[in-house]
Amino acid sequence: MAFELHFTLIFFSLFSVSSFTFPLPPILPRFPSSIVSAELKQRSHSAPNTPYKTKFFTQILDHFNFNPQSNHVFQQRYLINDTFWGGAKNNAPIFVYTGNEGNIEWFTQNTGFMFENAPSFHALLLFIEHRFYGKSIPFGGNRKVAYANATTLGYLSSTQALADYATLIIDLKKNLSATDSPVVVFGGSYGGMLAAWFRMKYPHVAIGALASSAPILHFMDLVSPDIFNSIISQDFRSESENCYKVLKGSWKLIEHTANKPGGLELLQKSFRICKSNDFGAGSLEGWLRTAWVYTAMTDYPTPSNFLNPLPAYPIKKMCEAIEGTKKEKNDELEKLYAAVSVFYNHTGTATCFDLDDDSDPHDLGGWQWQACTEMIMPVGGSNKHSIFPEYKWSYEDRESACQFFYNVTPRPHWITTEFGGHAIQTVLKSSASNIIFFNGLRDPWSGGGVLKNISKSIVALVEKRGAHHVDLRYSTKEDPKWLKDVRRQEVNIIASWISQYYQDLHSNN
Repeated sequence: MAFELHFTLIFFSLFSVSSFTFPLPPILPRFPSSIVSAELKQRSHSAPNTPYKTKFFTQILDHFNFNPQSNHVFQQRYLINDTFWGGAKNNAPIFVYTGNEGNIEWFTQNTGFMFENAPSFHALLLFIEHRFYGKSIPFGGNRKVAYANATTLGYLSSTQALADYATLIIDLKKNLSATDSPVVVFGGSYGGMLAAWFRMKYPHVAIGALASSAPILHFMDLVSPDIFNSIISQDFRSESENCYKVLKGSWKLIEHTANKPGGLELLQKSFRICKSNDFGAGSLEGWLRTAWVYTAMTDYPTPSNFLNPLPAYPIKKMCEAIEGTKKEKNDELEKLYAAVSVFYNHTGTATCFDLDDDSDPHDLGGWQWQACTEMIMPVGGSNKHSIFPEYKWSYEDRESACQFFYNVTPRPHWITTEFGGHAIQTVLKSSASNIIFFNGLRDPWSGGGVLKNISKSIVALVEKRGAHHVDLRYSTKEDPKWLKDVRRQEVNIIASWISQYYQDLHSNN
């Protein structure tokens, strides 16, 4: 089957690659759901002993209207740690993580930067869950009702989430008698986008923001749709030209094999796929694609357990697996299996892989709605140099699919209307301050990031060897010097913000 005959639409979350069969003209090669493996279903906790208390805040449903429905409330989860807090009397700072499109515990346990720096800043730590994710579900906490249709899902948006965060922070500070405690917001990926936008929209609530791997420019008319896949391709090519060629040629090999008598059985056996009635070339291709995408995102310099258990420098390990496969010279399938096993079976415990598994262990499911309304991020196009097959990203296809699934029409230019994007340097230089944008250039999302300093207080920290918000992860003894330097710069900048805030506070009193 040729690639152009896969009738599937891709919805990219910053942490999930999901797809849905779609009965319209050809759209894009198939992606699987947000599964990561068959038998490795443990949650990815970098720090399982991370201390925090779980609490809930009674949050209003709609911050921007005054009809009766708007005044309905739901319970919004937040996690708090006051172990190191210097207290309200000392106006000690509050560090807030602006929750992503998933379970807040997952992000909390992978954001060691905040925990490790709280003692020196005497900071209170607060991690707020994004509405419609995790346990922060409106409509009585009933996910089935909340996700039922556009009438209920209409309350899921970035602007509502930011207003949630502002409301909760202000209320918490009041209850703690900490009105004058400075707030710094932190976030990675979509959470990093929210952190930057929060500082822009609520400067009276937060004095600064660390926005790590935040692709605030990854929207229509701002980036090329193929930048994401181009970065992934370059990541693999930088390790080995042969590795790059094996991956690039894999799609035609799989299609050719699948079309031969007994070909599907051979593919299923070669990749140790669990028995399935629906196994086909498309599902296998999506499964492989997910591994290459996620591995590029999390190409960390130390072992990690964020999306899946992975060794240090997993792209290098994949290419080494391809180069070191001691099979017949032309056994490309065995080479691909060796490479993909680095992602799906690094621990060696999986005996087969279930491509039918559509579990969502990190509660990422709400992104499909966001990708059909405001988060129209053009990701997926490929050119002839990509390891992925050539195809073209199409807004019209996204629009048709969203009409089909939700009966909604996306608003592709709303995000840049609300938060800006065009001429970002000129705009932010005159309208914002105190934002750190970190981007690692091995991260495919860096193509939509802020990569140049905008002003003295809006700083871009760019590291060519960095991956997806690696700076926010817990530190290890094996961390390279460049990563230590990035974190040191971030700490010094945040300290300067807080110092300036205290100076201004005292001079005004």
